Parts: sequence; structure tokens; C-alpha cells
Amino acid sequence: MGVKVVLVDDSDAVRDALATALRAAGYRVTGVGTGAAALEAVTGPGAAADPPDIVLLDLGLPDLDGVEVCRRLRARSAVPIIAVTARGHQQARVLGLRSGADDYVVKPFAVDELTARMEAVLRRSAGHVVAPVVEAGPLRIDLSRRVVEVSGREVTLRRKEFDLLAALARRDGAVVSRADLLDDVWGLAADDPGLDAGLHSLEVHVAALRSKLDAPGAVVTVRGVGYRLAAGD
Repeated sequence: MGVKVVLVDDSDAVRDALATALRAAGYRVTGVGTGAAALEAVTGPGAAADPPDIVLLDLGLPDLDGVEVCRRLRARSAVPIIAVTARGHQQARVLGLRSGADDYVVKPFAVDELTARMEAVLRRSAGHVVAPVVEAGPLRIDLSRRVVEVSGREVTLRRKEFDLLAALARRDGAVVSRADLLDDVWGLAADDPGLDAGLHSLEVHVAALRSKLDAPGAVVTVRGVGYRLAAGD
């Protein structure tokens, strides 16, 4: 049926023009103009039968700030999100990525660039998501509901702690490098000036995860590389 896109933009003209271009490229597009409509299109009851594959999210919306919409979407769904916005300064990009966006495109942009970024995000997503629920030894991680249980007991995690655990769970036991985790969870590239602080934050969050999960050996350190989620056998 083709890749389904939820396109969120408050400008009718921009939304219609971009939807036309994306449909010409073979995408199925549902266009909405508000944050509330975006949440309904992605996580509402009607989305269950035909869920979107990717969301293009303008951050300047009339009812809810796009960053808040991104946070709410990420809390409820693992769908890939690309922020598409005129907010081009570095602080806005960092905020967008840290709120849960997988990529960030600044207006104006070429449609070819946007579709290339969509393809890259979809490839990464397809390679990382292994199941809505991941079980590893005593751990049960519901990626879509963002619920973690240890031996049947629900554990409360902070947002970044869950994002880190989910990033490991989606790799199905494979080793995940520190660089990939910083990119996935914190939105930090290898040349980012905040990389040292990010590495420290990663170590702090791993320690917090181990303490809260109370499952020895669940998060395994692979010296000099990164971490992996143990199978628990």
C-alpha cells in the first residue's frame, strides 16, 4: 500500500503543496493542521487499523507548540518523527531532537532532501524496531506503551531512562555503541560540542537503569564499545 505519512502543518497552502509532491513520489499522505489533530491521527482509535509509518511535524502550530506535540507523540508511539520547521537556530534543533524527533529539516527545503531524510529515518527505524514488546530475561518492555516490568512488577522510569532502555531493546541483544546511543537518545552527533557532557549523562543513566531494574546483568557493558541488553538466560 505504500508508506503512510501524517503531514502536520498549519498552513493550508504549504500542506497541500507538500502533500501533492509526496503523493507524486509514491507516499500516502494524511494532512492535518493542528497539534490535536496530529495526536488523533497518530495515536487515536482510528489510527490503529492503518497506523502511519512516519510523521512530518511543523513546530509552529496554532493550538499546541510542536515540541510539546512531539513529546506527546513519542510518549505514546515509536513512529518516526521528522520536525519540519522554520526554527533553524541550534537551540531549536537540539530541543526538537531531545523532545523525540528523529531528524530536523529547516524550511525552506528541497522536496528531494526531505524524501531522502525520510528514507534514511525509515531505514533506521526498520532496522531497530524488533517488536512492540521486547522480553529479555525478567524484563518486559512495551515499546509502544512505554511500560517496563521486571518479573511482573512495573518499574517507573524517567523519559530518558526509558528511551535508553528502548534503544537497547530495539537492537535485539546486539551491542550498541556509545555514539549510536548518544545520537538516538540525546540527538548528539560525533562532532557535537556537548559530546563530553553527553557521555557523562549516558553513564549516569545506565547506572540509574541498573539500579531501578534491579536485574543484575540486564544492561551489559562491552568495554571500549558500548552496551547491550542481555537475554537473561
